[in-house]
Amino acid sequence: MKDNPILEMAIDFALDIIGLYKKLVNDKKEYIISKQLLRAGTSIGANLKEADLAISKKEFIAKAQIALKEAAETEYWLEILIKSDYLKENECPIEQNKSIIRILTSIIKKSKDNLNENK
Repeated sequence: MKDNPILEMAIDFALDIIGLYKKLVNDKKEYIISKQLLRAGTSIGANLKEADLAISKKEFIAKAQIALKEAAETEYWLEILIKSDYLKENECPIEQNKSIIRILTSIIKKSKDNLNENK
């Protein structure tokens, strides 16, 4: 299997989200939003793993778009945690998440452009 930098980035991000989830539950006793964050933040990589094994370009794009939606949801939960004073911005990987969103947006756009060129 070939190297996939965005998948590796998503795995590292998921590990950071798991650590943040543990901190929120153990230190802050926050159970609701942290669970949503855990689900969305770890789902990005799972969808990219599926995209990596897609059988068509259309399937790849669809899975990458789901990963992008999960990244957007993750950003939402991080913003809620910051604005509700559970976390400070420097305590969470929000910039890492924004980088994932930018990269996924670019990958999807290029994949769609390539798909349209090959029609």
